[in-house]
Amino acid sequence: MNQDNIGRLEGRVTPDTTARAMGSGSLPVYATPAMIALMEGAACAALAGQLDDGVTTVGTFMQAEHLSATPVGMRVWAEATLTHSDGRTYTFAIDAYDEAGLIGKAQHKRASVKSQRFLEKAQAKGQA
Repeated sequence: MNQDNIGRLEGRVTPDTTARAMGSGSLPVYATPAMIALMEGAACAALAGQLDDGVTTVGTFMQAEHLSATPVGMRVWAEATLTHSDGRTYTFAIDAYDEAGLIGKAQHKRASVKSQRFLEKAQAKGQA
């Protein structure tokens, strides 16, 4: 975790991150799946540099509300605050914004995993 347990990730709405392009709707506005990815990235940023070598986190839960539409070209960002950790599971409160204000809120959980073991288990599913 960074010093204040907050991670931030920023981006800009592009034609590729619209609901129309991502298949989550028909309008050329910021897609909910893109907002959720931004939120998860902010949670990862909150943990940056704090995990042991060979360990990462994976998302296990996301409950999100997309509150306001954002047009192409506008800057967006998410701020994730770590609210609880038991050593293996991390819980975050996340807010997402555009230049006009709040656009989304979420509760998110991530679990720490050993990267190599996790990948081996995932790949074994395809060989069964």
